Amino acid sequence: MIRKAVLPVAGLGTRCLPASKAIPKEMITIVDKPVIQYVVEEAVAAGIKEIVLVTHSSKGAIENHFDKHFELETTLEAKGKHELLEELRNIIPDDVKIISVRQPEPLGLGHAVLCARPIIGDDEPFTVLLPDVLVDGQGLERNDLAGMIEAYEKNGQAQIMVENVPRDMTHKYGIVDLDGETPEAGKAAPMASVVEKPAVEEAPSTLAVIGRYLLPGAIFPLLAETRPGAGGEIQLTDAIDTLIAREGVQAYRMQGATYDCGHQLGYLEAILAFAKRHPKFGAGFQDLMQRYAAEE
Repeated sequence: MIRKAVLPVAGLGTRCLPASKAIPKEMITIVDKPVIQYVVEEAVAAGIKEIVLVTHSSKGAIENHFDKHFELETTLEAKGKHELLEELRNIIPDDVKIISVRQPEPLGLGHAVLCARPIIGDDEPFTVLLPDVLVDGQGLERNDLAGMIEAYEKNGQAQIMVENVPRDMTHKYGIVDLDGETPEAGKAAPMASVVEKPAVEEAPSTLAVIGRYLLPGAIFPLLAETRPGAGGEIQLTDAIDTLIAREGVQAYRMQGATYDCGHQLGYLEAILAFAKRHPKFGAGFQDLMQRYAAEE
């Protein structure tokens, strides 16, 4: 059973400026919840019980969001605002723990994951979820993270979640080089390597890494030995390349949809997708969209 997830949230969020100047990018809202809450809910729905936030001193708002706010809850109860009170109390289930560790310097994703080593340990597999990407499991029997966990339990190899992208967009992503045929959605296949932002004509496939990983604890010694790469940072992909050679790694092809909330248009698309089906605001939002479309 995979029970732990690492969420690297220490980044400065420069892609989201100026919105992220004083507010952590992970706390920018999609309708009525911050992005980070959707990501935590995704993990919880897949059976995760421990969320490890790799954070920074400027990101206290994230920890506060998942903590109990006694004064606010007391005020809501006194005013009879029981629906809001229940929403606050149910941000995370009682059996899920939020644990924070600090990343003292911005030394890359690999370093951020390595900061979680004292909590995860070297003997237990775990997931990594990048919080700027929302993975939407609407309409699926199980979300893609749960599907990736099942693939790991079946095959015993690390998993990297990928999605199919247009070939002319491959230069924007890490693209996996498969060791065999392309898997169908919801399935996994062995991979040979990850190629970072290849030229379109050189892309080995159209399967892009989208920010979800399932890794064995053995990745930690590899990260500790990984020398700084591009930008002077410790790259997770460098350690994964070593893991491919030693143990094998598979690409899990997702079934749902992704929204890159670190990019303004991806963020706006996420708002459209989640707002139109919101249980409270969905109908009103769709009326607004029709009204504005009619004015064009």
